[in-house]
Amino acid sequence: MAAGPRRDTRGIVDAPDLFAHVRFRRREPAAALRPYLEHYWLIDWDLTEPYAAHVVPHPSVNLVFQRYEAGDGPRERSGYAEVAGVDPGLFARKLAGRGRVCGVQFRPGGFRPFAPGRPVSAWTGLRSDAAAALRLPPPVRGVLDADDENARVTALDAFLLALEPRPDPQATLAMAVVDRVRTDRTVLRVDRLARDAGLSARSLQRLFSAYVGVGPKWVILRYRIHEALERAGSDPAVDWARLAADLGYSDQAHLVRDFTATVGVPPTAFAPR
Repeated sequence: MAAGPRRDTRGIVDAPDLFAHVRFRRREPAAALRPYLEHYWLIDWDLTEPYAAHVVPHPSVNLVFQRYEAGDGPRERSGYAEVAGVDPGLFARKLAGRGRVCGVQFRPGGFRPFAPGRPVSAWTGLRSDAAAALRLPPPVRGVLDADDENARVTALDAFLLALEPRPDPQATLAMAVVDRVRTDRTVLRVDRLARDAGLSARSLQRLFSAYVGVGPKWVILRYRIHEALERAGSDPAVDWARLAADLGYSDQAHLVRDFTATVGVPPTAFAPR
């Protein structure tokens, strides 16, 4: 596993525009939590005009502490915490006025040790109150009221360590398999992924349902779209036919269909942004 938080912008639609509107940071969790967590992500904003943020989510569960001073109700304005399961679609959030979000991104496969009572697929597509989802009430004020971001990280560390995640060989296997999909561009087929993991395709499907929340085919597609997004964002003149070949697609049309279905616009509409 790489040392320190990721530095890429994969999944963020138009990352330069987002970073021009909000203050975004990633922070590393305590050492005992790193086998299960990708990183903490911290966002603060103070906007004179509303701004819509869009993300193509990772196959990860997130624990999200959030406050929106221009929110519609007292809960949003005072702050709350929720468990966000893997989001199958494009996530969009309108930001206005001042606000703060402090998130915990679990590694794909890394959330189950903190909530072992349910398969991770039970959370997919849902946003659930964290106090009801986890064994302990989350420290909403302790995280969101701290202006010092080191204090926010300390509060997140203390809460997650108190949940006492237990080592789980199946979680470790799931995290390793997903990490291979993310880092090895040649992984394109579920049967090969299962064979290399020493599992049948059916066993791999069960593992992903219990520990990741979505199927292996979905994960393969999502990481390929993430790479396409990042390449298009850095090069508006990207050669989509060549990119399709680089990502293992049989033709450009297949990539265009998947990209459009995931991002909501075709590559030709996205790239100029």
